Amino acid sequence: MALLNSFKDLLFSDMINHFDPKMLIMWAIGGLLIFLAIKKEMEPTLLLPMGFGAILVNLPFSGAITQILENGEEQEGALSVLFDAGIANELFPLILFIGIGAMIDFGPLLSNPKLMIFGAAAQFGIFFTLCMASMFFPINDAASIAIIGAADGPTSIVVANKLNSEYLGAIMVAAYSYMALVPIIQPPVIKLLTTKKERMIRMPYTQTEVKKTTRILFPIIITIVAGLVAPASVSLVGFLMFGNLIRECGVLNSLSETAQKVLANLITIFLGITIATKMHYESFLAPDTLLILGLGLFAFVFDTAGGVMFAKILNIFLPKGKKINPMIGAAGISAFPMSGRIVHKMGLQEDPQNFLLMHSIGVNVSGQIASVIAGGLILNFFM
Repeated sequence: MALLNSFKDLLFSDMINHFDPKMLIMWAIGGLLIFLAIKKEMEPTLLLPMGFGAILVNLPFSGAITQILENGEEQEGALSVLFDAGIANELFPLILFIGIGAMIDFGPLLSNPKLMIFGAAAQFGIFFTLCMASMFFPINDAASIAIIGAADGPTSIVVANKLNSEYLGAIMVAAYSYMALVPIIQPPVIKLLTTKKERMIRMPYTQTEVKKTTRILFPIIITIVAGLVAPASVSLVGFLMFGNLIRECGVLNSLSETAQKVLANLITIFLGITIATKMHYESFLAPDTLLILGLGLFAFVFDTAGGVMFAKILNIFLPKGKKINPMIGAAGISAFPMSGRIVHKMGLQEDPQNFLLMHSIGVNVSGQIASVIAGGLILNFFM
């Protein structure tokens, strides 16, 4: 009994000696992410694993992450191994892109190809934030931080990894958190930049049948064009378009369903909980992290504003019956399909007969393409 008590005292003493109050802060952050996932239903498939993982890796002697023992030996942790196997080599984000591509219907965009320009305009915040971030961070880190504005978690991971950013954890958390917070961030920005009259502009949608040949050729052509313009984006665009080709080819329906549901959900779970390895209190609770979160929000807001303002500028030159509802420009970020649905919902709030869904979704899918091309351009410039 005395031996057992001595062992308990030694273990308890060791836990106290290795406990840091900052762990409590990380537990609170993890709890907040879990709360947002369950109570507010904000991207639960991402935020819940991230929140639980944040608690998991911030326990004393956590076996979830690799630890250096007092005798100098390295004890591998399961999440650290998973990170090296799936995120450090960009495998998880790229596989996830196959699932995302299989979910996307490019029909609304192909019916109205001019919507593609709004996806490009909504990437303005990335390059503006790059200039801002370069005042505080080395250029590769600044470029990695700027891509948060794309509202595309997988792209943010790939860019930050390839540029060897030391702030990968903060960048991943910011990118996925802001994706989840789209319903909170975008509406105030849109209302600030538009008038009620502009938000009530109706855009009739004429359903145009898109031929199957066009749907099949589109992902192939986009991959080739993107590869020529930004070779570094080939893997990003290629995996996204491969997923879409599986969807549209018509002979791989079972694979398409698997990619959309089983594959995407499984990889999302692994991705979410593995990201937590970069949320250890020693590296995460630093002034630079708060600055990165602020710059990421800045990029996100300016991407939204860029799309809205571009539409407003176009309206100056368009005749009265052809005006564009500037709200659809905000859907040019990559947060698919949340941003497109939010714009549609805001249109209905202003006018119950104003149906913007097909237009906003068309812009939203163009933003998905534009964001990965923007990521490729960033890599071309700074690798």
